[in-house]
Amino acid sequence: MDWTKLGYLIASKYRIRIVLCLAEKPKTPKEIAQELGFYISHVSSTLSDLSREGIVECLNPSQRRGKMFSLTDIGRELEKELRNRARLLD
Repeated sequence: MDWTKLGYLIASKYRIRIVLCLAEKPKTPKEIAQELGFYISHVSSTLSDLSREGIVECLNPSQRRGKMFSLTDIGRELEKELRNRARLLD
């Protein structure tokens, strides 16, 4: 477990919710924004940050529009840890 990356995720509700949203399947920033009720600008900025940290990846980076984002292996591990922590708080 990368505790530094987990701490980075936990520090932002946007990062947490986007990682949990991407656990189901790859999605576009617009799909994420609509599903979570976030502004598209916040989603895009957060996806860029998560991508730099190696938590998410763009599956079709050459496309200008309709980019699809997915969790990386590290992102999946962090998502599982977030869900485990949420269960402990219930």
